[in-house]
Amino acid sequence: MRKSTLWGTLAVLAIAGAGAWWGLQGRGPGGAAPAAAGASSPAAAASSPPVNVTTITAERRDWPVRLAATGTVSALNTVDIRAQVSSVVAGVHIKEGQFVKAGELLFTLDSRADEANLAKAQAQLERDQAALADAQRQLARSRDLFNQKFVSQSAVDTNLTLVESQQAAVSADRAAVAAARVTLSYNRIVAPAAGRAGAINVFAGSYVQPSSAPLVTITQLDPIAVSFTLPQRNLPDVLAALKAANAPVQATLPDNPGALTGRLQFVDNAVDASSGTVKVKAVFDNRDLRLWPGAYVNVELSVQTMKGVIVVPQAAIIQGSTAKTAFVVGSDGKAALRKVEVLASAGNDAVVDGIEPGMRVIVEGKQNLRPGGAVRERTADGAREGAAGGRRGSGASGAGAGAREAAASQAKAER
Repeated sequence: MRKSTLWGTLAVLAIAGAGAWWGLQGRGPGGAAPAAAGASSPAAAASSPPVNVTTITAERRDWPVRLAATGTVSALNTVDIRAQVSSVVAGVHIKEGQFVKAGELLFTLDSRADEANLAKAQAQLERDQAALADAQRQLARSRDLFNQKFVSQSAVDTNLTLVESQQAAVSADRAAVAAARVTLSYNRIVAPAAGRAGAINVFAGSYVQPSSAPLVTITQLDPIAVSFTLPQRNLPDVLAALKAANAPVQATLPDNPGALTGRLQFVDNAVDASSGTVKVKAVFDNRDLRLWPGAYVNVELSVQTMKGVIVVPQAAIIQGSTAKTAFVVGSDGKAALRKVEVLASAGNDAVVDGIEPGMRVIVEGKQNLRPGGAVRERTADGAREGAAGGRRGSGASGAGAGAREAAASQAKAER
């Protein structure tokens, strides 16, 4: 009885083992494991979809080297108008904020006292001129009498001395008349230079004197200057640009994107030891009055021009641990990694060595790329071009990519 039970148990185990073996052998190439192995094969990786990228064509051109700084607008000419004599304001002939020309009348003062002094000086001049004329006649008579031996030489000398004394008096009177006229002219206050009038601090009837506050301030606004500082290391380039007299300077207001172009005019004769910078000044035409004294502007000074260099966007450059690189699209439509050297950079552009003109440099999408990977280009203007493994704008390549995507979707549905 026990032997039959044992043999029955062994038979059941043998049947179960055979069934398990048969089941394992029944899983063919279409099973789950072979399919998974096939997905990770090199052939599947080669058929992966292309990476969308944005490219720009590297170009060879002249590139200006610019130095950036923050500057302050300042007037080339600012004059405080003050009274030169103590008097009362008789009239104000301008308005606040008015643009005036050189020589234009600004204020008149009470000039009655100065007019009287001028008249007195002129009267004294006329009296001494009459006395001189009489002394000259006396001298002429005495010389005639001396020739006739009626008077001595001493009489002639006395009359000559009288004439010379009266001539000196007349000269002094003429100087007094000129001084009186100068004093009288102080009662007419005119603009010494063209510019814009500021706030007027006096009115008709106000008493003014030389020690009083300025009557008004005239500020020249066109042309106008922008002052800024540059590091000491840039001094040789700035001096060379100043000597060449062709260094353009661009100024941009923070709230106005439009740039104004001026010219370099002045470099200070000493470096500030406390900051290691040198003061620089540029002059700008300001007919539309966009620049105002005291305003802050962003300044760019072009010190030299690099001739025939390759310029690419700085966004295309990849900063590595040991070198800088950039992705380009090869003739086969696949990404290629190029080692580059940045020679100069400013703003969004960089001058590089290692890229040839006409190469399509990848600007966006490079984070998903590997060397030799297929790409689908989108130019900087947003137009999609090309496809994986084909030329730019190739319809056959686009159709091939669509067919591969449809086949992959069909295989996935069958699985």
